[in-house]
Amino acid sequence: MVADIGLALGSGTARGWSHIGIINALSELGITPNIICGTSIGALVGASYVSGKMEKLEEWACSLTKLETARFLEINTSLTGFVNTERLHYFLNKNVAGDEVVIEDLAKAYAAVSTDLETGREIWLTKGSLIQAVWASISLPGLFPAIRNNNRWLVDGGLVNPVPVSVCRALGADIVIAVNLNGDIVGKHFDKPKRVKKQDGGVEAKITELVREYTSALFLTPRDDEQPPNLLDAIAGSVNITQDRITRSRMAGDPPDILLSPKLSHIRLLEFYRADEAIREGRHCVQRMRPEIDHILGSMP
Repeated sequence: MVADIGLALGSGTARGWSHIGIINALSELGITPNIICGTSIGALVGASYVSGKMEKLEEWACSLTKLETARFLEINTSLTGFVNTERLHYFLNKNVAGDEVVIEDLAKAYAAVSTDLETGREIWLTKGSLIQAVWASISLPGLFPAIRNNNRWLVDGGLVNPVPVSVCRALGADIVIAVNLNGDIVGKHFDKPKRVKKQDGGVEAKITELVREYTSALFLTPRDDEQPPNLLDAIAGSVNITQDRITRSRMAGDPPDILLSPKLSHIRLLEFYRADEAIREGRHCVQRMRPEIDHILGSMP
């Protein structure tokens, strides 16, 4: 009897490109999971993998620039989020899956984790539109609007289950390989604030510049070292703390058989243009864990 291998791809925004490197490295070792569960960016990369578009996603991610990343952001009067949803939808269709793809038709078992905004319940999306499942799982509050699904408003699954080991188990995985992107990130982006220079065309500069006057009106900060963190640093720090604490708690109760923790604390929340670094570290992480992987999988029936 061949054991079913589950791959739990964790949340972690831009750090999530490392999932591509991990999946490729595992494949080169002859390891092909047949159960894929993802949270947030893990759901996105996992969906691209099961739909056969991951090579295209990798090519796109590695070609991404700071300017192109910034184009995904917009300031809107509805206050639902910063992400340009039309541009995001086009990206998902081109690099993840078409609107017509449904989870039940996939060759591998797949689940995306989301959160019910009203009740706080963890929602497993295992049926229906693959793109809608991904969209619901990546809807990080403040950046993406909540998604309506079966009369529920759904947001990012990282709020309840950042590394979905439990979902892999529930779908029948005998061995679970988990990827935790949040192991070394708490406090790493909470540096001494610096004045943002106008010539810096980065994503954080774009949003920070737009909210600087508003922030200044609320806080009297005559000295640089007394300035509050900028908007994205505050969001990133809050998300990092939440996901780190939840991940520790969830995995203590349901540990994976193999845990992969790429070292990615230097990559910030929206630095999606650093895909090359993240993918490379994903590969290196698998290489570092090769003895453990061989030991665990070598004992499989």
